[in-house]
Amino acid sequence: MLSLELENVSKWFGERLVLENINLKLEAPNSLAIIGPNGSGKTTLLKIICGLIGPSRGKVRIKLEGEEIKQPHSSYCSIVAPDIELYEELTAFENLEFLTSLRDYSYSESELNQKLEEVELEDRGAQAVGSYSSGMKQRLKYAVGLSVSPQILILDEPSSNLDQEGIFLMERLIEKQKKERLVILATNDLKETQYARQTLKLGS
Repeated sequence: MLSLELENVSKWFGERLVLENINLKLEAPNSLAIIGPNGSGKTTLLKIICGLIGPSRGKVRIKLEGEEIKQPHSSYCSIVAPDIELYEELTAFENLEFLTSLRDYSYSESELNQKLEEVELEDRGAQAVGSYSSGMKQRLKYAVGLSVSPQILILDEPSSNLDQEGIFLMERLIEKQKKERLVILATNDLKETQYARQTLKLGS
C-alpha cells in the first residue's frame, strides 16, 4: 500500500509565506481536492508533493507498505497541468513516445495508438501538435500523464481548456484512476471537488 504524508510543510518565496504548516495523510486508493483563492499556494503544494520543488520547512514522505521510499518522489508522480509544455513541431505519437521515454517507458505504435484512443485522439496521432486546439492538447497531456503508470496522479486545474465532451472524458478518467491510486487535484472550481473524497482548503 502506498501512502503520502505531509508534516508541517511550509514554503516561502523570499519573504513571502505561501504555505504554512500543511499536514496531510492519504493512503491509496484515495482522492483529494485542494481548493483556495488564487495565490493561496495550490500549485506550489502540488509541486512540493511531486518533488519538483522542496519545502522551506517540513517533510513530505511517500511510503510503500509502511517503509519510506528513498527514490525521488517524481518517479512515483505524474502531473497534468496547464503549464506543462508539449512539443508542437512533433506529432502526438512522437510526443507520447519521447515524453514517456524520459521515464524509461517504451511503447509500440499500436500501444501508443491505444493510449491516444483512451483520450479520444486516435485519429489525430500523426498530426503535429501545433495544429491542435487547446482542448486537444489537454487531452494529450492526460495521455502522457497516464502512460507512465503513476502511483500518484496530480491534476492542476483538471478541466482547463476542455469542452463539455472533454470534461465527460476527464470525469471518466478520474473515476477510474481514483479507484486504483492516489489522485490529487487543485482547482478554483468548487464543482470539481465532487471528483475527490477529501478536500483541503488553503488560504482565507
